[in-house]
Amino acid sequence: MKLLLDEMYAGLKEYFETLGYEVQTVQEAGLQSAKDKDVVAYAGKQDMVLVTQDPKPSELAELTGVRCVFVGNALIAKVANAKIKEKYPSETP
Repeated sequence: MKLLLDEMYAGLKEYFETLGYEVQTVQEAGLQSAKDKDVVAYAGKQDMVLVTQDPKPSELAELTGVRCVFVGNALIAKVANAKIKEKYPSETP
C-alpha cells in the first residue's frame, strides 16, 4: 500500500516505511503549499492513501472517492489520554 503524507506528517515517513508502507511526502511530490484539491487529486491518480490532519483535504477526498485517513486532534488526544492513564493510573482523572 502506498501512502501520501500531508505536510504536517512528513516526519513520520521513516516510521511508516519501517511498518512496510511505500511512502511519499507532499513535499517530495512537489506539492508543498499546493491547493488541497491538488493534493487529493495526486493521491487519487497515484492510488495512494492520503494521511492528513487537515479536515478540508479529508472532506475533499471523501467527496471524490480518494482513500484518506484523517488523524485529527481528537484522535491524538484520545491516544495520548489512553497512554497517560496507562502509565500514570493513580494520577489521572
